[in-house]
Amino acid sequence: MAEATAPAAPPAGGAGLRDVVALPSSITSIENGVLSYRGINIDELADNASFEEVIHLLWHERLPTQHELETMRGQLAANADLPQGLIDVMKSFPRRTTPMEGLRTAVSALAMFDAESEDMSDAANQRKAIRLQGQMASIVAAYERIRNDREPIPPRPELSLAANFLYMLRGILPDPLSVRALDKAFTLHADHELNASTFCARVAAATLTDMHSAVTAAICALKGPLHGGANEQVMKMLNEIGHTDRVESYIRNKLQNKEKVMGFGHAVYKDGDPRAKHLREMSRQLGKLTSQENWYKMSVMIEELVTGAKGLKPNVDFYSASVYHYLNISSDLFTPIFAISRCSGWLAHVLEQYANNKLIRPRAEYVGPVDQHYVAIEKR
Repeated sequence: MAEATAPAAPPAGGAGLRDVVALPSSITSIENGVLSYRGINIDELADNASFEEVIHLLWHERLPTQHELETMRGQLAANADLPQGLIDVMKSFPRRTTPMEGLRTAVSALAMFDAESEDMSDAANQRKAIRLQGQMASIVAAYERIRNDREPIPPRPELSLAANFLYMLRGILPDPLSVRALDKAFTLHADHELNASTFCARVAAATLTDMHSAVTAAICALKGPLHGGANEQVMKMLNEIGHTDRVESYIRNKLQNKEKVMGFGHAVYKDGDPRAKHLREMSRQLGKLTSQENWYKMSVMIEELVTGAKGLKPNVDFYSASVYHYLNISSDLFTPIFAISRCSGWLAHVLEQYANNKLIRPRAEYVGPVDQHYVAIEKR
């Protein structure tokens, strides 16, 4: 029997819902290549604000006063401890468990240790947001130590979120430049409008599921290599190249074979990612501090070659790879670190969704066969 096919109507937006406006939001805007949080240009925030200031801005619609900032820092540090039961769960993970798998499962399990997990009141959701933001960093640091047969280190109440993460990871107090580099990376990754993981968080929140579930949904989307794994792939490329002497032949070979060079181009920015220049400068400073400028120099050479040949400019993932490498962070922790930062944006969007909720239920354009009929099994 011939199959008739429904005529394909032109899609409302491009493939992957490109240019489709799904919902209103007052959190983040990307207009004419300019990224702003609550109307403040990302350049101003990257140069001046701490990550805790950015969290307050995203969640409360304005920058904090000094007292509010100190309160938020204290609350994040005070709520960063992990329940012993969760640590025991992480110790039971199979050895092959990747950090993103561990983070996904740990955040989901964390709900069972939170007495307010099912309390959907505004006050409870604000408290859970603080706990989730602080505990995300602790989970990533704890699992990195657990998988290397070391005991997790509890956070120190006097440290910032970035400083605490590096301390829990290494067990020593980090130097100021390393803290500033990670803090700036957190600010630059904090939110990015309706990216895939944020949209997943809002779709989940729109069903009025709990906050832990919405964040778990976001982590699942971030885990995909087309979203959160680009900086890990950039570091893999840098390791394959190894030295500045090999950059030109390696990149030209990739370009000639029409292979993708990771860390370049962006679905939204057509004239370059405004976040990239800040991490480029941090990579330069850290390279000089550590006397390992090879990674920064290779990155600059790759940028010049790819931009010159294809007109593509680096995105936020490209220089974040060398920044994290200079901070002595394993490459498979790059995406979990992205999650620590982006959790602030996910939570802002979840809170915004809860405040004025409408179930997100789009339609699909049907392009399958029509006028079909049931055929008895003996005649098939």
